[in-house]
Formats: sequence, structure tokens, C-alpha cells
Amino acid sequence: MLEDIPINTQVAILAFVLGALFGVTAQRTNFCTMGALSDVVFIGDWNRLRAWMLAVAVATLASQGLELFEAVDLNASIYRSVNLGWLGAIIGGLMFGFGMTLAGGCANKTLVRLGGGNLKSFVVAVVLGIFAYMTLRGLIGLARVELQEVSMIDVSGWGAANQGLPELLAVLGAPLGAARIILTAMVAGALVWFCFKDAGFRRSPQDVAAGLIVGLLVAVAWAVTGIVGADDFEPVPLTSMTFVAPIGEGLQYLMTFTGSTINFGIAAVGGIVAGAFLSALARKQFHIESFTDANDMLRHLVGAALMGTGGVMALGCTVGQGITGMSTLSLGSLIAVVAIIIGGLLGLKYQEEGNFADALRALIGR
Repeated sequence: MLEDIPINTQVAILAFVLGALFGVTAQRTNFCTMGALSDVVFIGDWNRLRAWMLAVAVATLASQGLELFEAVDLNASIYRSVNLGWLGAIIGGLMFGFGMTLAGGCANKTLVRLGGGNLKSFVVAVVLGIFAYMTLRGLIGLARVELQEVSMIDVSGWGAANQGLPELLAVLGAPLGAARIILTAMVAGALVWFCFKDAGFRRSPQDVAAGLIVGLLVAVAWAVTGIVGADDFEPVPLTSMTFVAPIGEGLQYLMTFTGSTINFGIAAVGGIVAGAFLSALARKQFHIESFTDANDMLRHLVGAALMGTGGVMALGCTVGQGITGMSTLSLGSLIAVVAIIIGGLLGLKYQEEGNFADALRALIGR
């Protein structure tokens, strides 16, 4: 009976399940990268940031394991392209990071809060999705493409097969297989050590669970699209957890349902909202929340626009690039993650200081 279901539908069903598990996990553990940065800056608590780092480590280990045993080919993902969009990663990452502080959370947190009844997150999700689609295929798309054309670096000119860090090391003469194993061990090992060296994190089961589950979900998503979706006649693009562009595609899907086809990202976004909704109901935490005043609404609108535009330019968000992209050991993902973190820290300082100039001075310690 399963063979009678189209491949893209099978993948979408599994994506919805994975999204629901993500939504439940994030709702119950308060998993949020923006919130994690805020904890570090304002109260000196690193637990949630360590949970995010643990997710990166687990996703990297599991995803590289899938590739090592030839279950999936991560070279087919957008993160391992030969075209290194460094400028888009920097500008987009800064925009996304700054925007998520204005909007009160990153893309996944917006979806989780939406499931919990937050009307502010509903507005943020809609505006984020509109700007994401405008940047992907609409009004802003032309400027994005022009930026790519003038700044893109073709790493094949360096002799590299793609922008993966192991492939770049192989240009220097390192055996590719050995470089991949060593880099995976170094990255994941360093992150795991940093997480568990802290006694407070070790005593926080919800943060440990958040990191383990989210990291595993990213790897399982690679397996769903790379194994289940590897059909000879209806191949599904290799992808994993990422939320900015899929929110935009999800809005288009809702408006043009009869003429559209669901994909992994759209189904995962729907699953996150559904999972968070069920979890909030079960914990009696579902409640309607709205804007406090016009300034609150304006701040969220600006943040949503920056996240939608920046997330597409950077090819992902704190999950899409920060965990999924990093699991491929991509140079572009590393650049985007650094830019997102800097943008987020700048946004937090902006809210603390009240103006951009003072925020910039506070960030660089002058």
C-alpha cells in the first residue's frame, strides 16, 4: 500500500512527523538560539546556548556518519555548492541575527510560539514568509541575484570539489576521507567537551535533551530526503530542517493549494506548529497573546522583514544554517553562523542601549 503513495507525499508525511517532534521538543525545553544569546548577554547563563551547540555536534556526527556509510550524499545539498556566496552569508546573516532580536525569537521559535497561541508570532510568521518569498522569487529576488553574481566565488577555481571544509583541506594535499573524519571529530568533540564541562549544563536534563533530540532530528531529516526520497522517477531534493524559505513557500502553498505540491520544508513547518500546539495544550500553556502597543508591533514587523530577507540571502537561519548547514561542514554555513551570532548580539545591545551607534560601541567594547 505504501508504494501507492507518491514519493513526495511519503516524504511530506515523515517531514510533518519530524516537525511535530521538533515542535514538542522546542516547546517543552524552550529551545531558541536568540533566547540563548539573550541569556548569555543579560544573565550570564550559557545552558541554552550549550543546548544549541550540542545539537550542532550531534547533527554533525550523525550526518557525517550517514555520508561515511554512503547512505546520503551531502554534496547534493545547497550547502555544498561550488559557489561560495560569502557576501550574501554575511549580509543576510547580520540581517537575520538583528531581526530575530526585534521579533522576539528566531524562525523556529516563531513557529513554536504560534502553536502556543501567540498572535504576535502569527504576524511575524506571515511577514517573514512574505519577505522570504519576495527575496527568493519576488521583488527583492533580482537584487539578491545581482549580489550573488558580483560576489560569488567558484571554489572549483581553487581546485576544490565544493565548499565543504574537508574538500578545501584536500586541496592542500590532505586525503579527503581522513580530512572528513578528523574535522568531524574535532568539531563535534570540541562542542561536546564545551557543553559537558559545565556542571550546570550536566544538571539540566531539559537542555541536554533539547540538544540531543534536535541534532538527531536534523540527521534523520537528511535520511528521509536522501534515502526515502531517492526515487529514480520522482527524486526529492536533499534537504533537512530549515525554516525561513519554507515559511514563505508554505504561505504560497496555502494560497494555491490545488496547483501546488507539498515539499519537505512546508510539511515540517506545519508539523512544528502542530506539535507545539498539542504540547502547549497538554501542559495547559496555550494562551492568546497580542501586541502591547504600536511600537511593539512595529518592532516585530521590522524584525520579521529582516529575518525573511536575511534568512534567504544567508541560505538559512539559526537552525537551517546553524545546525543543518553546519552538519555538512560547509564553509558558507560557518560564515553565515558567525554573521547571525554577531547580528544577534548587536540586536541585543541595540535594545539595551536604545540606538545603533551606542549598541555598536558596546558590542566592540569601546
